[in-house]
Amino acid sequence: MDGNANENDQSEHIQQTIPLLGFVAITGFFGGLLWSLVAYFAYWFHFTTIEPNVLLEPFTVGKWRETWIGFVMTLFAYGIVSIPAAFLYYLIFKKVNSMWMGIGYGIALLLAVIFIFNPIFPGIKPWKHISFHTYVTSLCLYSLYGLFVGYSISYQYGEVYGQYHKKLQKQENQ
Repeated sequence: MDGNANENDQSEHIQQTIPLLGFVAITGFFGGLLWSLVAYFAYWFHFTTIEPNVLLEPFTVGKWRETWIGFVMTLFAYGIVSIPAAFLYYLIFKKVNSMWMGIGYGIALLLAVIFIFNPIFPGIKPWKHISFHTYVTSLCLYSLYGLFVGYSISYQYGEVYGQYHKKLQKQENQ
């Protein structure tokens, strides 16, 4: 009997090797990386007029942003910027296990970028001058980003909390 209990403890330890906050950071980083890569494809195929390297414009000088190193640095920068966005979702909506909350969060991020952070990024036109196709593409990208990050975090939170809750009930019953 001790052998089975020891095996169960080891399997639980293996499943819980990444703490929840580490998972949130990793999800945020890879979410930013993935969806900025998709945004580059949307820009290259002329679905949007907003070039993804707009994130680097306030902080860099030179044409290197348009080279391969600029491409790599932009992807990395979106990954880094996405980590606090993922933690914000974790702090506010972690208990809401719904894809619609993630999509809503993505749309809220889009509205923040267009209306609040627009003056910081000179490559983004004022909201009245952005094309319809750019709005639709941005809405889709941000919605999918929010869905990816939000649902991943909520699901993982539910799994970790559910395992913890089951463990507490098991201890109370013994």
